[in-house]
Amino acid sequence: MGTMSFTRTPSERNRRGDLLLAGVLFVGGILSAALSSIAGIYGDAQADLWTALPYVVIVTAPLALRRRYPATVAIVVSVAYFVAVTLRIPEMYVGNIAMFIALYTVGAWMNDRRGAVYVRVGIILGMFVWLIIVMYRDAIQEAEKADVAAGLFSPYVAMMMLNLLVNVLYFGGAYYFGERSWLAAQERDTLARRTAELEAEREVSAAQAVALDRVRIARELHDVVAHHVSVMGVQAGAARLLVDQDPEQAKRILGGIEEASRAAIGDFRQLLETLRAPGGETDDPASTHTLDDIAQLASSSTDAGLPTAYTVIGDPVDVPDVVSVNLYRIAQEALTNARRHAGVGATADVRVRYEPDAVELEVVNTGRTITALRPGLGQLGMRERAHASGGTIELAPRPQGGFRVRANVPLRVLEGTR
Repeated sequence: MGTMSFTRTPSERNRRGDLLLAGVLFVGGILSAALSSIAGIYGDAQADLWTALPYVVIVTAPLALRRRYPATVAIVVSVAYFVAVTLRIPEMYVGNIAMFIALYTVGAWMNDRRGAVYVRVGIILGMFVWLIIVMYRDAIQEAEKADVAAGLFSPYVAMMMLNLLVNVLYFGGAYYFGERSWLAAQERDTLARRTAELEAEREVSAAQAVALDRVRIARELHDVVAHHVSVMGVQAGAARLLVDQDPEQAKRILGGIEEASRAAIGDFRQLLETLRAPGGETDDPASTHTLDDIAQLASSSTDAGLPTAYTVIGDPVDVPDVVSVNLYRIAQEALTNARRHAGVGATADVRVRYEPDAVELEVVNTGRTITALRPGLGQLGMRERAHASGGTIELAPRPQGGFRVRANVPLRVLEGTR
């Protein structure tokens, strides 16, 4: 899965919040300027009060666009702040807040991460260069006062060191919290993407499970209907021909039809019970047939007009239910196809062979020669059942006439499916 670059785009709610923030700071800046002017924070060197108005506008208005143009806003606000302090415009508190927010926004919202580093480092370095220049200028002025230049720990030097420490914390905090905000947003975005991907995968898995269930149900219905209806159809035809000539034989055939119908109803009931079971076990076919039941298939096939021999070769071993049912259904479908297509006088031979490393089912019938193999639902179902059991299957016409179905399931697969 490829990684996608993360970007932050302000929402409409973010933009409204920025506009409100700029308005609040503008009002606060006007009040701060008025109070700072009255308090005389810069003493006799303080600029006129009217200069604070354009400064407050310049330092707060850009914040309305801070998430859309973080670098530009940070540069404008920082330059305005440096100029205002240099000219001693009577307002510094809202300007400090505005610059902190601007620097924080660069770290939190600027998608060009390398550019975000350059902008913040550039502003911070510029600020400290400016601060050193101002401190040097003030130091020259204060040095003229004999009572101030009292040594390394004079009040002036202590004040400058305190000022430097505050600025380190100020700019360091803006840098750190902006970076943390970006990383937190990135983590939320990654989590949201992963959640969406997992939800999509869950939907795909659910759709695949439904599709597999539909295929399994279709396969079961085909096998049950094709086998039992085929048997009943053949027996009904034979009974119709014998009803006048040999009533007793016709009765026996009708009994076979009755038995086949009961078996069909039983298989349908098993299928429906599986479908209705809460939390249905989709791995278990709707049947309880075993390999031993293939003998009954051969007998039913003989009764339906296709003489069928049944042989077990080798020592029987335990086979998982799923594999037993699949091999049973393969044998059932193969015999059903033989009755349909082999023609008059055909015979069939069913062999279950237990080998040291595999279990093999082979159904061979004689009859008319098949020149072209026409794939249908029955053949598709046999292939699916063999592959679901971890085995292989061969479906091929015989040169001398008839058809061969051979399914082979390795024992190591059976051990893994217990």
